[in-house]
Amino acid sequence: MARFDGRIAVVTGAARGIGFGTATRFAEEGAAVAILDLAVDAASDAAARLAEAVPGARAIGVGADVSDAASVDAAVARIVEELGGIHILVNNAGITRDNLLFKLTETDWDLVMDVHLKGAFLMTKAAQKHFVEQRYGKVVNLSSISALGNRGQANYSAAKMGIQGFTRTLGIELGPFGINANAVAPGFIATEMTDATAARLKMDVEEFRALNAERNPVRRVGFPADIAAAVTFLASDEASYITGQTLYVDGGSSLGSGM
Repeated sequence: MARFDGRIAVVTGAARGIGFGTATRFAEEGAAVAILDLAVDAASDAAARLAEAVPGARAIGVGADVSDAASVDAAVARIVEELGGIHILVNNAGITRDNLLFKLTETDWDLVMDVHLKGAFLMTKAAQKHFVEQRYGKVVNLSSISALGNRGQANYSAAKMGIQGFTRTLGIELGPFGINANAVAPGFIATEMTDATAARLKMDVEEFRALNAERNPVRRVGFPADIAAAVTFLASDEASYITGQTLYVDGGSSLGSGM
């Protein structure tokens, strides 16, 4: 049997990048998967691509605004109805609105906080009702190495460190109900989002990746598959004695200047 046979996994922000890679890994290991994205067309397209890539996989695309309680509740209700339940929640949805502090607007601050922190809160609150009832559930939140501080990302860094505090509290509150909650903090990951950053900086994508590879001890960039491997481990029963933790998957970048 595969690790996730009979399990139903929900991954937010999963139409592309880390989210899609993670959803695909769950499907490869037997889970039925709900792909959530703000754009319903993107979610549906991603679900179709996943089903094509993993023969026999059950996947649905669901449009949802994770920062809106009514939208979240409707999405979770649909998932439970169509797939038959929910066992795993991966809070991956996120946006960036980078700028130096003196240029950062209230709107840029609020948008980032709403998607990352409020979104994780609302999705977890909706899912935990089912988790508590069945006395089983796995929550994996996506933090970032930027939680340790990063120039031009006061909003994003604060949100991602907030995710770590949120995760620790979930571990304390939900552990007695058979629910594990952990976080993964990626370093530089080669995705459409980081490629867009390269374009914004007027740099060649490969040059940008090579530059970031030199900033960590393993001397390579990460890929969505690296994060998917960590997320699926923490969502598995093999990790049932782990909760409230944040795992940095960053090639050693967070070790500092001792490289």
